[in-house]
Amino acid sequence: MQEFLDTLDPLRPLIAVLLAVTAALIAARVVHGSAARIFRKVPHIREVTALGRNPLRLVLALIGTRIALGATARGESWYGTLDYVLVIGLIAAIGWLAVVALLIVEAVILTKYSTDTKDNRRLRRLKTQVILGRRVAVALIITVAVACVLLTIEEVRALGAGLLASAGLLSIVAGLAVQSTLGNVFAGLQLAFTDAIRVDDVVVVEGQWGTIEEITMTYVVVHIWDDRRLILPSTYFTSTPFENWTRKQSAILGTVELDLDWESPVAAMRDELKRILAGTDLWDGRTGVLQITDAIQGLIRVRILVSAPDSGTLFDLRCLVRESMVSFLQDEHPAALPRQRFEQLRQPAVDAVPPRLQPQRRGGGEDTSTSQLFTGSIDAVERNRSFAGPGRDAWEDRDDHTDR
Repeated sequence: MQEFLDTLDPLRPLIAVLLAVTAALIAARVVHGSAARIFRKVPHIREVTALGRNPLRLVLALIGTRIALGATARGESWYGTLDYVLVIGLIAAIGWLAVVALLIVEAVILTKYSTDTKDNRRLRRLKTQVILGRRVAVALIITVAVACVLLTIEEVRALGAGLLASAGLLSIVAGLAVQSTLGNVFAGLQLAFTDAIRVDDVVVVEGQWGTIEEITMTYVVVHIWDDRRLILPSTYFTSTPFENWTRKQSAILGTVELDLDWESPVAAMRDELKRILAGTDLWDGRTGVLQITDAIQGLIRVRILVSAPDSGTLFDLRCLVRESMVSFLQDEHPAALPRQRFEQLRQPAVDAVPPRLQPQRRGGGEDTSTSQLFTGSIDAVERNRSFAGPGRDAWEDRDDHTDR
């Protein structure tokens, strides 16, 4: 029996490691099952907790392996190198587990609330802050994990002491190098905790209508109405004016404008608007007004103001009112459709023209003294004389010379 134990003595570290890993897997399974039972009322909790199964197994296995090797192989020559590798792996595994734990906490918090209600401003604010807080915490965890790995190296620790001595200069250089990035980071934090915008807010940016889909530490993703994504830096929302349609509440007003003829039946149109709004669930009952806001260039502008519980419903309501009103005018009052008017004037008779404006006649013929080619200035008169040929005096001199 002793000889058998002596034969297994070199395998003691391996056997201890196998036992430790087995115990770690069993413990991980117990912890995962307990968490699933504790949060069983949370929707989709199994899918969320499944994310932490592998990092938990790895952390427990590495801890068990270090304990087993420390108890059975501390005097071996290869122990130091292997233990160092295990320490680095354990730091990385703990960082991984911490990140997954944050994801689980975020999912547990957010799944308790629903953002499908009409006015969900507080819930969207909580969602924005939780998501951005998780992103910041993940960045800090990764930074700390990398720093811990680097501090396990003797040369890096020695270099760190020298870097601390020149931390002032390095901070200035680093600040100048990442100035824009840090500006976006601080802008993202400002957006999350000042409640300027929230996830699912309806906004108008760069002339585009859409909803806030994602807020990160450096940029914001806007889901535009045609399923495009507009990605803007976080500083855009802290330095550029934009429209937030759901800042205080989701209820909103909208207008429908029609350019019509002056013969439009305004009273009948008001009655028709009441009938349209009463027959649809899109209208929230707050505002329904028809007014003439302008009358210029042969047309009148009819402005219809309506209200709806949210921006999406308002768009549908405006389209319904516009289509129904146009159909009503086409069927019942076609004279109200826009028209252009022209008036034709007849040429007045000659007798109606004042004498001073009638052409002067001499000898039964038309007086052409004023219908010359070159008129209007002194230079034009001179040119007229040049092209008019010889005058009366020239012809009399010519006759005298002929008689002689």
